[in-house]
Amino acid sequence: MAQRVTYRRRNPYNTKSNQIKVVKTPGGNLRAQHVKKLATRPKCGDCGIALPGVVALRPRQYANVSKTKKTVSRAYGGSRCANCVKERIVRAFLIEEQKIVKKVVKEQAEAAKKAEKTKGKNKK
Repeated sequence: MAQRVTYRRRNPYNTKSNQIKVVKTPGGNLRAQHVKKLATRPKCGDCGIALPGVVALRPRQYANVSKTKKTVSRAYGGSRCANCVKERIVRAFLIEEQKIVKKVVKEQAEAAKKAEKTKGKNKK
């Protein structure tokens, strides 16, 4: 009959956080080895794709890792992907351009109004 293996921690249930792997020790015994949960890659806050260049770790492990492994050297480095940053820059640029165009159109309209007023006075 196969050798039985028991959990080594207090939790006696087969939960996600209590997974084990059966390992044979050099002495020939079978022993339960607790497996850590797999880390998911950090995702882009806008589009949700996994961020390239950022290490996948469990949340607490980021405290023990250098900054270069948590970010990429770009604006919004460790939180947004390159495409979303590009989109933001283009959007901001177009909004500024739109404001300038509105301002110019308004000035032209005022100038045209003024010109009409002066024309009307000259006719009288």
